[in-house]
Amino acid sequence: MPLYRAQRFSGFFAVRVQLWRALGSASGRRVAIYVQLVTLLLLTSPGWGERLNPDLGEPLTAAEIGALAKTILPDGTGLPAGSGSAAAGGELYAVHCQACHGADGTGGINDRLAGGQGSLAGPAPLLTVGSYWPYATTLFDYVRRAMPYQSPGSLSDDQVYALTAYVLFLNGIVAENHELNARSLPAVPMPNAGGFHSSYTEHPQPSDPG
Repeated sequence: MPLYRAQRFSGFFAVRVQLWRALGSASGRRVAIYVQLVTLLLLTSPGWGERLNPDLGEPLTAAEIGALAKTILPDGTGLPAGSGSAAAGGELYAVHCQACHGADGTGGINDRLAGGQGSLAGPAPLLTVGSYWPYATTLFDYVRRAMPYQSPGSLSDDQVYALTAYVLFLNGIVAENHELNARSLPAVPMPNAGGFHSSYTEHPQPSDPG
């Protein structure tokens, strides 16, 4: 099943609205409902969309899919080439992040990024990158996918490494000149690394009934 780039799919709904307006009687409304049901059945029939292309979208190219398929695992698998440090990330943070997250990762209009270490077991736990996140690689993955808010995906890999380093620096986890790259980032010790446990490895697998 190919992936599609979404387009406006207004034809079906326009037909439905026109039918409802033109056929104001109860019988007319029943006709409109029948047309709608038949159309939905056609849309869900195997291969129909590919044969008639009812404005559902355009198939994505391999290059477009590759640009979206950027998965980084906790152990660093999938990290790209490049590098960056907090020294380089401070200016980037001021331009792309400070308006939402505050000058030092606190006090912004959006999620707090820094502080809260040691608060998770207390009455008012503060969930931040430094107090809660178990893997530094997750921070890189999230920034590259979703930030900055107004133009996600616009940062280069070097810039993402630098911003990742800066947020970790704000939490006292790495030094300002510590260079992060595909080798050093997975090795960054996160304060809450031991606070998560995998449900896939702790529960025994069901025995073979045979």
